[in-house]
Amino acid sequence: MPDLVIRLKYDNEILLSADEKHVQVLDNKYYIHPDLVDLSRFEVSDRIYNCPSKGKARWVDLRTEKGWLNDICWVIPDPKPKYIQIAGWFGFTPGNKHYEIET
Repeated sequence: MPDLVIRLKYDNEILLSADEKHVQVLDNKYYIHPDLVDLSRFEVSDRIYNCPSKGKARWVDLRTEKGWLNDICWVIPDPKPKYIQIAGWFGFTPGNKHYEIET
């Protein structure tokens, strides 16, 4: 059984599942190893969020059968030195309106 499952709320579809070696928890956010993210559905956008503590993040959109869900998660390609361990990992936050995180 995986240690973490992320499901879409509207249809209960599993977006991804991961075991503990592919998940990092930092600042109450879940960072998922990029090998587990299906890039045929998740698309890194040009939209930027400047996180004061971690650095410049790129928003990621999700393709679904009902269309696109914008800003479903984020990725920080080049984080500040304190957070180098999450470089390229995809960040998900509990309480998102589109998905639920099960641990």
